Amino acid sequence: MTGKLITIEGGEGAGKSTVIAGLRAAIEARGHEVVLTREPGGTPVGEAIRALLLDPAHALAAETELLLMFAARAQLVRELIRPALARGAFVVSDRFTDASFAYQGGGRGIDMGRIAELERWAAGIKPDLTFLLDLGVEQGLARARSRGGEPDRIEREHNGFFERVRAAYRARAAAEPQRFRVIDAGQPAEAVVAAVCAALEDWMETLA
Repeated sequence: MTGKLITIEGGEGAGKSTVIAGLRAAIEARGHEVVLTREPGGTPVGEAIRALLLDPAHALAAETELLLMFAARAQLVRELIRPALARGAFVVSDRFTDASFAYQGGGRGIDMGRIAELERWAAGIKPDLTFLLDLGVEQGLARARSRGGEPDRIEREHNGFFERVRAAYRARAAAEPQRFRVIDAGQPAEAVVAAVCAALEDWMETLA
C-alpha cells in the first residue's frame, strides 16, 4: 500500500488534537507507520512562519496571510509529507489546504480560484481522506476560551468571521463527498473519536 495523507479540519475548539491521537492509535494498530504534523508549521521553517502568522502584534493583510500559509505548506510538503508518503507512511495533518479555502477564502473573502491556483502550484497534492469536525461557532469558541491562555491573532476574530469559515468548510465537504467525512464535533470527545475511527475503518477496507 502506498502512503496516504489524512487531514483533520474544523474551526476553533473542534477537538482536533483528541481525534488525531485516536487516529494515530487506530492506524498503528493496523501495522502502518504514522507521521503527525500540523499547519501552519511541521518544519523549522514552517514553525517560524507560524509564530509570525499567529502573533497578535502583527496586522497582516489577507493576501499576506494567505501567502505565508502556503509558504509554510510548500516547505511541509517537500520536507516532510512527500518523503513520508514515498516510504508508505500515513501522514495525519492537523489542517491542510482546505483550511486556506475556509479561513482565507471564506473568512477573509479571498477569491477561491486564487487559492486553488496556489494549491496546485505550492502544495501540489491533495488529501486522500479529510475529516471535518463540524461544530457550532459559539460552542467552539467557548471550548477554545476554556483552555485558557491568550488568544492568537486568528482566534481574536469576531463570530461572523468564524461563521463564514464554517460555511466554507461545509461547502467544500458537500462538493467532495468522496473525500470528506463530516463528524458532529458537538458530541462528547469519546463519541467523536469513535465516529472518526469507525469512518476510518470503513475507508481503509476500501484500500485493501
